[in-house]
Amino acid sequence: MALESILKETAQKFEGPRVRQFSVFLKNKVGALLEVVRLLNVHTVDVVALSVQDSTDSSIVRLIASDPERVEELFKDNEIPYGICEMVVVEMEEVATDLAKLLASLLAAEVNIFFSYPLMTRPNRRAALALHVEDHECAASVLAGDGFRLLSQTDISR
Repeated sequence: MALESILKETAQKFEGPRVRQFSVFLKNKVGALLEVVRLLNVHTVDVVALSVQDSTDSSIVRLIASDPERVEELFKDNEIPYGICEMVVVEMEEVATDLAKLLASLLAAEVNIFFSYPLMTRPNRRAALALHVEDHECAASVLAGDGFRLLSQTDISR
């Protein structure tokens, strides 16, 4: 193999699978989250991961759904304010040891974790953790290199 070819392969970025997360901005009122979940369920969309951050006036609901294209359409049609970001979703065989290994891998690569939360479903009957990180490509490359399985949208959708 020519040196030029080797350098090209080495220089290529490892994207890794990405999963879209929606940040939904809701008024801080009883039942607001239920309304969103029911809207999704009526249109056969499942929430597979959920995190709620509450404040005095509003809440930020972070969610990963089974059909992100449909969610985006529903949120637009129903004028629900939202944002989207990319997540790394990592499968863990043995949570007690894998979590420390995962965090050590990201620390060694100097990748910051902005936030994370577990999936409510268990793809492949294993725990999974959604991570929003500073450098998606680096995190995906490091974690895959350390033997972690990264899940795609297809993996987590039913």
